[in-house]
Amino acid sequence: MTYEFDGHTEKEAVDKAIKELGLEQDCFDVEILESQKGGLFRKGYVKIRIHIDDGGIDPVNGEAKQRHGGRQTGGRRNYRDSSRSELTYQKPSAPLPPENEFEEDLLAFITQTVHLMGHTDASSAILYRESRKLVAGIEASDTPVLIGRKGHTLDSLQLIVNNYAAKQGRPNLRIILDCQGYRLRREDSLVRMALRAADRVRRTRQSLLLEPMNPFDRRIIHTAIGDMDDVGTESEGNGAIKQVRVFFRGGGKRR
Repeated sequence: MTYEFDGHTEKEAVDKAIKELGLEQDCFDVEILESQKGGLFRKGYVKIRIHIDDGGIDPVNGEAKQRHGGRQTGGRRNYRDSSRSELTYQKPSAPLPPENEFEEDLLAFITQTVHLMGHTDASSAILYRESRKLVAGIEASDTPVLIGRKGHTLDSLQLIVNNYAAKQGRPNLRIILDCQGYRLRREDSLVRMALRAADRVRRTRQSLLLEPMNPFDRRIIHTAIGDMDDVGTESEGNGAIKQVRVFFRGGGKRR
């Protein structure tokens, strides 16, 4: 099912789609049909096509269901078993105690920084650790504000924390910040988006350009589709925020 919208910017066109269709943005894929940059005396113009899969995927059991009414329809694979990201972590039943002085200082830095942002009741804890990856969770009463739209505030805070870790002599340690399981929910949403996009590209043989994403989110898309022989991905654009193009490559691998 497809719909077309336009606006002076891509955001304006997408916002129109969200308002008129009554859907969250992660429930559809965006294809840019036309894009004209604005000038000094004229506004820009963007035309997009919205692709909506007829059936969504239940994040609990991986079975397909319709978006309106929730009736189970079946016939879709369980994405949890087929494509998982390297960013996944197993949320513990209880926080892990800091195992060294660095982790103690890191938690103190996270908590203090969040307090300075106005979340004075916030606390932090270690949720998961590997040799080169550490997941720290933040608990606060006003989590939507702390997470921000599409996780932008949490992403900014994560960047600050990673810079702090590098200055403490841990430049090769990747710090992932989570808040109330947002990262896991976001990852599930992105994997579903990736599989829907791959299915559409496989059916139409036409490439699909997804919404602009940060490196964290793009890695999830690339990983979810990476093992498919007939569909591939590549990033387009400059800077940290880029778009992922999902393309058809037939039976052979495209390098």
